[in-house]
Amino acid sequence: MESSYMCLRCVRQLTEVTRQASRRLAVQGQVQNFSSTTKRQSNRLQQRSPQQIRTWSSKQPVNRAAAQPAQYETDDFETQRYPPNLSPYGQYRAPLLLRPDNLFHSFTNSPIPEIRQRAQFMRQHAYCPHPAHKPTREPQGPHDAEAKKYGEYSRQPPAHVHFECPDCGIPLYCSEDHWVGDYEAHVEICDTLRTINEDDHDLRSGRWFHEFEYPGPQLDEIVVNMTNWDTFLYTRQFEAINQDRSMRQATRLLTYPATIASVLHELSPYNIKKDGRLTFEGLKSLSALRYTLHPPRTGQGLDISGLRLASPPIRVFILGARAESSLPRDIWAQLSHLFPRASIHLVFIGPESMVGRDSEFPLPDRTPENPFGAIVEDRISDKMKITTYVDYFHTLHEANLFYPYDPYFDCFMLFHPGLGHPASAHEWEETLPQLLSTKVPIICTGYTDWDMQRDWKWVMEKCAGEVDLLMEPGENLFRSLRWDLNDLDPQDISCGNWGVWAFRGKRYEATYKGGQ
Repeated sequence: MESSYMCLRCVRQLTEVTRQASRRLAVQGQVQNFSSTTKRQSNRLQQRSPQQIRTWSSKQPVNRAAAQPAQYETDDFETQRYPPNLSPYGQYRAPLLLRPDNLFHSFTNSPIPEIRQRAQFMRQHAYCPHPAHKPTREPQGPHDAEAKKYGEYSRQPPAHVHFECPDCGIPLYCSEDHWVGDYEAHVEICDTLRTINEDDHDLRSGRWFHEFEYPGPQLDEIVVNMTNWDTFLYTRQFEAINQDRSMRQATRLLTYPATIASVLHELSPYNIKKDGRLTFEGLKSLSALRYTLHPPRTGQGLDISGLRLASPPIRVFILGARAESSLPRDIWAQLSHLFPRASIHLVFIGPESMVGRDSEFPLPDRTPENPFGAIVEDRISDKMKITTYVDYFHTLHEANLFYPYDPYFDCFMLFHPGLGHPASAHEWEETLPQLLSTKVPIICTGYTDWDMQRDWKWVMEKCAGEVDLLMEPGENLFRSLRWDLNDLDPQDISCGNWGVWAFRGKRYEATYKGGQ
């Protein structure tokens, strides 16, 4: 029988041949244009007399760039010559705005308009963290700069930031005097802020991002190693990433599907061994999901006699979806490639799940056939579907939209939910009991250790005796390696999915006593 698939090595080889052919055609086209131009100039010169040539050459400036093929700017990892409107692989490329060695610019004087607008926003909303000012809000933790403003010298009124640190280029203080006076506290994060500055300029530099090229399905003969980012990217056959900045840019997006897969995969780095952080209750819950995500082979074929029953898709409910709902679908497809024999249904739920995507997917009208205005994307891959609900989970839960829940096929994912945050805790008080009643795993992440610990303590206090801890709080092995900046408080830096932990509603075991 003719095979229905092609070896991944063959696909890569054919793709590389196509890229090289496109690259050669592009270079040949430039050389041909240069040769034809040179011939026309040579013919015109032959028609002139020697005296005219000497007179003409003395009046014309010497253009050495026209005497040889143009040398086009390339990235530090690209050594091939190619036209400025083409990538190394023959695809369209935006003009290069910043070189890799020229990424540091102050936010106010940045050559990127978006970053200049960001600096203006920070000047209008962020406050100076110097202890001499009066506090503007309650401190959110021991490391919050607002905690230092409750001393006896905090008498000056709050002031917006205007002075930019010359080392990191970000507006942080109201004046240079306050920057100097608080320099010991600022120097602790200055290097990190400078890295954030350069990473933001790198994203808008116009270079070719080879780290955003994602591999296709995984071969059965190749086992994915999920020990850390390096082993994961290598065994998933990503293009080699040899620079720290490129690694930060790549993990900023991949952290979302990789975090889910690292907990649910059968080769998960989280286990019940010492420092594995997985509890015995967590082993029970996650073993059920892993059994469904890694089904045994059934000998299914392409003809009618080879048809086999398939299990329902695994439903991953992502509550409070914000930025993760707008990620490119190629990134979410990486989750499907890690579980090639299972169907996955991602369900984004939250009032902000479609922010900034109205032009891409206009919100449908709520009709009797679609009472909650669901947006269904069923062409992500043959094993993945995405559905988005711009509504709160407790509203959908009370309507029994997702009933029944099954621990073998369902799980909840909460990216930075802010369960214990004073500004959002009241929104979760009604939702949390409903989540616990489903008895399915609930995976949570946090921006920082303080943020994660605050959410964990809030859940344990609110639902004492009704919750089982599945995975102890700790650092996420697949967190984003890139740091992010809070524009409302430049001193507040965090990284996506820094920590991860899991819990579920408590399950009671029935016991029988003699004769009953």
